[in-house]
Amino acid sequence: MFKTAALPQDSMILQLVPIVTQACEILREEYRRYCAGDVFDVLEKEDHSPVTQADYRTNRYITRELAKISDLPLLSEEGEKDEREKWQKFWLLDPLDGTKEFLHKRPEFTINLSLVDGADTVFAVLAIPCEHCIYFCPEQGLPLKYNYQAEQWFAYCALDHASSVQIGLSQSSQNKPKYAEYLDVLSTLTEFSVFKAGSAYKFCMMLEDSVDIYPRFHPTCEWDTSAGQCLLERIGGGLIDFNGRPFTYNQRDTLLNGGFMAFKNQEMKDIAMQALALMQKRH
Repeated sequence: MFKTAALPQDSMILQLVPIVTQACEILREEYRRYCAGDVFDVLEKEDHSPVTQADYRTNRYITRELAKISDLPLLSEEGEKDEREKWQKFWLLDPLDGTKEFLHKRPEFTINLSLVDGADTVFAVLAIPCEHCIYFCPEQGLPLKYNYQAEQWFAYCALDHASSVQIGLSQSSQNKPKYAEYLDVLSTLTEFSVFKAGSAYKFCMMLEDSVDIYPRFHPTCEWDTSAGQCLLERIGGGLIDFNGRPFTYNQRDTLLNGGFMAFKNQEMKDIAMQALALMQKRH
C-alpha cells in the first residue's frame, strides 16, 4: 500500500516525470481513438504478436526525450537490438506492455522502463496510463507512486499482514492447462482468490496489495519483467525462475524469458515454490 508523501528529491525521477507523464497521455489519446473506432494501424510482427501505431508513437517519443537527459543506450521492444551485447549499462523499454489488452479495450496496459547495470535492474518505472499513475523504484529506497492527475506523491508502506492469499494471472491463462493444474495444487496448501489482468499491471497490483503471487508458465521478454522485478525486490519480494534464481538481464543470446514465480514477500515465495514443487512431482 502507499501513504501520502512529499515531492521526492531524486533528480532522475524528477527528470523522468514529465517524459513518462506525456507518454501516458499519448497512449491515452491513442486508446481513446481506438475505442472510438477511428482508423487505427495494427500490424503483426515476426513472432505473430500485434503491434500498433500506439506502440510506435510512444516509442518514438520516449526514445527522443530520453536521449535529451541521458547518453546511455536504449534497448526497446520496438527498437534496434543488434548492439546490446556491448552494453554494460542501458535503458530497457516496453512502450506499450499489454498491446493485446489495448486491442481488447481493456485499460490494463502499461509503460515499462528500467535501468540495467551489468545483469541487474537498478532503477525502474511502471506507468498505468488509464489510472494516471506512475510507480518509481529509485536506485536507493522504497518505491514511490505519483498520480499526475492529482499531482500527488505516495511512498510505499508494507501491510502488517494479508487477510488472504491473492493470485495474479494473465488474461490468457484460462486457455493454458498448467495454470489450472498449479491452482489445483495450490488449493491443497492455502485458500486463495484469483485476480486476472494483463501486462505488467499485475506487478503494480502486487505493490497495491491486490496480488501476492504471480505465476507465469508462458513466455515473456526481458522488457516485460525488468521493472516489475526491481520494484518487487525493493519491498522484500522478488521474481525467480523455477530453480529459484532471480532473473538477470542482457546476459543471453535471446531476450525471451522462461517461466517465473513473482511474489510479494518471503512467506508468499515459500507458498508459491512449494506448490510448484508439488506440481512438478506429478510429472
